[in-house]
Amino acid sequence: MANFITKKIGIKVSVIVNVFIFLIISAGTYVLMSRQSAKLEAELLSRGQIQSIIGAKMIGQIIEEAIDNGVFSVADAFDKNYEQIGNFDPPKFHTKYDSYLDKAILSLEDEFLLDESLVFAVAVDENGYLPTHNTRYQQPITGDAAKDKVGNRTKRIFNDPVGIQAAKNTTKGLLQVYKRDTGVTMWDVSSPIFVKGKHWGGFRIGLSLEAIDTAKNELKLTLFGIMATILILSLVLIFIIVNHFLTPIKTLSNLANDVANGKKLEEEIKVTNEDEFGEMQKALERLRLSMVIALRRTKK
Repeated sequence: MANFITKKIGIKVSVIVNVFIFLIISAGTYVLMSRQSAKLEAELLSRGQIQSIIGAKMIGQIIEEAIDNGVFSVADAFDKNYEQIGNFDPPKFHTKYDSYLDKAILSLEDEFLLDESLVFAVAVDENGYLPTHNTRYQQPITGDAAKDKVGNRTKRIFNDPVGIQAAKNTTKGLLQVYKRDTGVTMWDVSSPIFVKGKHWGGFRIGLSLEAIDTAKNELKLTLFGIMATILILSLVLIFIIVNHFLTPIKTLSNLANDVANGKKLEEEIKVTNEDEFGEMQKALERLRLSMVIALRRTKK
């Protein structure tokens, strides 16, 4: 195979050119992939920050409306006397407002999860108490600690370093890397909730890193597919084009062999090109004439 390639100038040129094209496209693909990956992350973060800001604003308004309508007082809205429920591990708690929020904000929180890149979207008070979790995390208690830790996470106090930072955060769109107690790592984006001008807690958005990885992998497959297509087309087109332009050389090669073997010496080699091939035709014609003259002198 190697000998065949080295003996065929058209194939050699095609292979060499395509190797350079491959290197250039590979470098370009790597740069493009890096930039697009960073862009995907930036877009996901931006979306999460916007959602956390909107969620915080809406939760604050719902609590303020409940206060204005006499559902509970301002003091009740900031209730920190957590009343333990049963004997769960981790423990769960009631407050003076959580039953109302179960009805008032659950459907709102669940709406955020229509975005498949979101793992959770919840409101927590400034101590990390989560009164109402998303429906997917309010599954019936099974008694299996491992299953319940994943399936029923509502009314818990999440005061781990990331959770407490999100709860006490007063900056819009705070990004943290959150390693959940279930072992899953994600981005946590939080924005502060204010009630009657006072910091109540935060609205936390959990962004799936798997969603980012999936998007990156899809991007890689797309770019590699495009690169492979370009390389195949390039190989075919370059081979066709190179061989087209090398046709005159093949013709000249045959003529040169004929002249060298003393064949067709009486046939004029016409100049058909004005380029380097034409110069070669002229040189070969001079050689033919020289051989004809030399042979005539020899016969004499």
